[in-house]
Amino acid sequence: MGNVDVMEDVVVIIDNDYVKATYIPKHKLVTVTWHGQVSSENYRGTYNTVLDYQKSQMDKMPVTNFMADIRNQGVVNPSDRKWFEEVAIQRAISQGLKKTAVVTDANVFKKYYLNLILKATNKFGLPLKLVATPEDAIEFFKSA
Repeated sequence: MGNVDVMEDVVVIIDNDYVKATYIPKHKLVTVTWHGQVSSENYRGTYNTVLDYQKSQMDKMPVTNFMADIRNQGVVNPSDRKWFEEVAIQRAISQGLKKTAVVTDANVFKKYYLNLILKATNKFGLPLKLVATPEDAIEFFKSA
């Protein structure tokens, strides 16, 4: 399957030095790909922008899938992780999110972060899968 399938018909939501966020209508998917360390303001700002986009599309092009590519992400501040768990996840679910995937190489710091996120998504009954590539995430979203 290659990147061609993943990248067709893409709406760019954000594209800057630290993050790229897109919407892929074919898969009802928002992607967030991190590039390095990011400030608290930019981390939360990115997710708020993506969540605002999700809300604005609810009636036209619903976002039911979310993929974060954190392979090149820096360490996330604990207060931002907690905000993500307590605010962002709940808002995304209330706006129609059904499945989420995280593309990761899972080093020790990311494993700790991911375990906390897994606990939060489990609490809300949101299926989350850790995958090695964006293509693996697409396959997960296609599955029942």
